[in-house]
Amino acid sequence: MGSQGRSGPPGNGGPGEGEGGEARKLQEGRVARGKRRKGKGKGKARAGQGGRGSGAEGKPGPQTAKEAAGPGADAGARACPREEAEGGRSVEEGARGIVKGVEGSAGAGKEAQGREYGKKEEWRVRARRREGARPGRAQGRGGQAWADIAGTGVAMAAAAGEEEEEEEAARESAARPAAGPALWRLPEELLLLICSYLDMRALGRLAQVCRWLRRFTSCDLLWRRIARASLNSGFTRLGTDLMTSVPVKERVKVSQNWRLGRCREGILLKWRCSQMPWMQLEDDSLYISQANFILAYQFRPDGASLNRRPLGVFAGHDEDVCHFVLANSHIVSAGGDGKIGIHKIHSTFTVKYSAHEQEVNCVDCKGGIIVSGSRDRTAKVWPLASGRLGQCLHTIQTEDRVWSIAISPLLSTGASTVRDVTRIWLKTSRGFKSNSSFVTGTACCGHFSPLRIWDLNSGQLMTHLGSDFPPGAGVLDVMYESPFTLLSCGYDTYVRYWDLRTSVRKCVMEWEEPHDSTLYCLQTDGNHLLATGSSYYGVVRLWDRRQRACLHAFPLTSTPLSSPVYCLRLTTKHLYAALSYNLHVLDFQNP
Repeated sequence: MGSQGRSGPPGNGGPGEGEGGEARKLQEGRVARGKRRKGKGKGKARAGQGGRGSGAEGKPGPQTAKEAAGPGADAGARACPREEAEGGRSVEEGARGIVKGVEGSAGAGKEAQGREYGKKEEWRVRARRREGARPGRAQGRGGQAWADIAGTGVAMAAAAGEEEEEEEAARESAARPAAGPALWRLPEELLLLICSYLDMRALGRLAQVCRWLRRFTSCDLLWRRIARASLNSGFTRLGTDLMTSVPVKERVKVSQNWRLGRCREGILLKWRCSQMPWMQLEDDSLYISQANFILAYQFRPDGASLNRRPLGVFAGHDEDVCHFVLANSHIVSAGGDGKIGIHKIHSTFTVKYSAHEQEVNCVDCKGGIIVSGSRDRTAKVWPLASGRLGQCLHTIQTEDRVWSIAISPLLSTGASTVRDVTRIWLKTSRGFKSNSSFVTGTACCGHFSPLRIWDLNSGQLMTHLGSDFPPGAGVLDVMYESPFTLLSCGYDTYVRYWDLRTSVRKCVMEWEEPHDSTLYCLQTDGNHLLATGSSYYGVVRLWDRRQRACLHAFPLTSTPLSSPVYCLRLTTKHLYAALSYNLHVLDFQNP
């Protein structure tokens, strides 16, 4: 019986073993089970870490159980070799552990592969650098770590790609296009010459071709000729640029709104009672008279609104301020009390002295000289020097009430200018220099011409302008554009343009107010634009001096509040009109 037990299979624990053999086998079974449990854990762990899958879904390929299990199964087998040899139970349990390890590694493989696929799609869309997929990586915890690292790499690559695109765009905007017509490869001087023959529409379309052409067509030299032919673009008739800080192309854009009459109307200030305000502009400040005060306001950056709190208040007259000018950081004002006031803009210095017997209707100041005109039919010349304030230099009998006055602009002392001045002014019967003269506009009641030019040094009459004024055609506003040209308007409903180089007997051009209204004031951009203010309904009209007809009309008041336009001022973007009850603005930059 004992021999039969020893001949049985050792793994089955046959009955041929003795009692001692049974005890020994029980002890060995306990040890084997402990090792088996330890082997199972190692096998599963290694199978989860090192299991490989074939295909995108992580399924095991057609391999043997041991090969499909991977290194984890080998480790489990090495951990319990005796159990496999001793019984089929140990083999079955080891096989089940291997299968579980394979299934766990396959599930982790699916999850990790899905994350990696999403990262690859993000790589393709954002960075546009790699089209092919990366080869499969280890799954499980190792695959997750690789996916995190790959995600960080994708973000860094995308950021680097965006920076490269920005740098490339900057290079493209600064460099010429490599392809295209051979015309673009010419030197810039020749291209400027060729493009200078294009009109505004052609330049605008050319700027849409590429970034380099957009930069090239924004050059001020290309737009200067177009700007000089536009309305209120900051260029004078002689070509002087009055706004060098603003690109010419931007000014041409706003100029189209002036030509088409596109603007937005607003009210800057209001008054409780009817007044006759006058105003002046200086940089970003507005000076306006209200009753017997002059108030200074600062514009906000848009230019279409004011800071409600005034910067300064200048007083000194006993009655309303009729007129004032800004000169040499001073405000020179004329009042209804017959006095002239001198105010320093940035201090409290104020001097007031009696100038005329009746109200002073107008005043002007240039080159340290003040001229004033009054209802008492006189015009007077005064020095602005602090030690001689109030000392009259000349008293001129005009034989008529003086409504407007203006000093001729001072000329430069260049040789060519002096030669031209001498040649031009010696054509007149008396002969005079324009930089030492002033013009007066009177009521045209006691003299056949309301416009007369006087010598500033001697106070003598030099010449009179025009010979066909009807009686009562008083001149309410007059202004010089240059030493040789001036504009006038008044009761006869005409705006007249005078050029002293051609004739002093007849104006060069004239424009008639369509509704036969008195013209109280006028303003010009020094080139083609002309603005006038009429006596009814606060109508502001824009004129193109190359045409006879009115360009646009803007009525600023209605019938119950009909008011004349007492004063006009304009910039390249805005037009300001002072009426009896409020101050209006027409915004042409943001219509």
